[in-house]
Amino acid sequence: MGRKLLWGSLILAPITILLRYVFHAGDVSLFVLSAAALVPLAWLIGEATEHAGEHTGPGIGGFLNASFGNAPELIIALFAVADSLPEVVRGSLTGSIVSNLLLVLGLALIAGDDRERLDRSSLFVQLGLVLAAVLLFLVPAVPAFGDRPERHSLAVATAPVAVILLVAYVAFTTWGLRRHKRLHAESGAEAGEGWPLSVALAARGAATVVTAVTSETLVHSLDAFAEAAGLSEFFIATVIVAIVGNASEHGGAIVIAMRGKLRLASEIAVSSSAQVALFVTPAVALLSWVVTPALPLSFRPVELIAMGASALVVGIVLWDGRGRRGEGVLLVALYIGVAVVFFAVGDR
Repeated sequence: MGRKLLWGSLILAPITILLRYVFHAGDVSLFVLSAAALVPLAWLIGEATEHAGEHTGPGIGGFLNASFGNAPELIIALFAVADSLPEVVRGSLTGSIVSNLLLVLGLALIAGDDRERLDRSSLFVQLGLVLAAVLLFLVPAVPAFGDRPERHSLAVATAPVAVILLVAYVAFTTWGLRRHKRLHAESGAEAGEGWPLSVALAARGAATVVTAVTSETLVHSLDAFAEAAGLSEFFIATVIVAIVGNASEHGGAIVIAMRGKLRLASEIAVSSSAQVALFVTPAVALLSWVVTPALPLSFRPVELIAMGASALVVGIVLWDGRGRRGEGVLLVALYIGVAVVFFAVGDR
């Protein structure tokens, strides 16, 4: 019954698009509908990723989920850059890294099998990459602690940082995919009776495109919702936009964990966070020179602390290479605490 309901709910996405572009529905209505439409889309993305993971192994499956899932966030960020909303862009990137590490991984640990063994080496490499990215973010961020975070000189200082991050992303992604391919081959695992790989990837790609359009609709209607709710732009960006932009990873990782595949779910959560730090963030910064205005990665101290501390806490939690439900509860509680801090500090 649940699966039939999710399949049927996929109709919400085209309805949302139709109401926006044909009938010009109100923003509040569009916000509610697009948020609801993202739920079945996230489920479909998780379903397709799980079937693809049966052919590729959990490591590559996690990479595929993160890669497809981060496409909507990249698109949303570029729309926000074009609309001269730099704080929304940086806030959503911060919130994405933090929510994937604390909220998504925490919920996956709660939903998955207790004490299941994880791929400790892969997870720790990616957590290390997140910490390295945060340290590099200090280059353009520290000079902006005083004032004028949008000045052109900081955008210029951001460019080499972005290039370094992208080079590191390509290098470590190549290493990681080769490693996971070798481990999957050595395991002797055979493809299951699920969807063919081509069907799974096609469904994943189509769902990602629709998710991007639906997510953009939700972001378009956020101002009206924010005004009605009385929330700060910073909180909306770090919590609401971040969760919406990562709906596919959020839903997909939890669904996969519930089906007894916590190893894949943990790869999705952590690799998604690493991809945001090393790929999405520098890509947005460099592409902003084309979209304009150029975006400096002048993160606020609270953002840098949140990103770095989240990676460190997850590293401590996963030190023994096993997932525990109690640790999942801790991560979710920490995320709620961080969200409260984001709410309290308000706009810059």
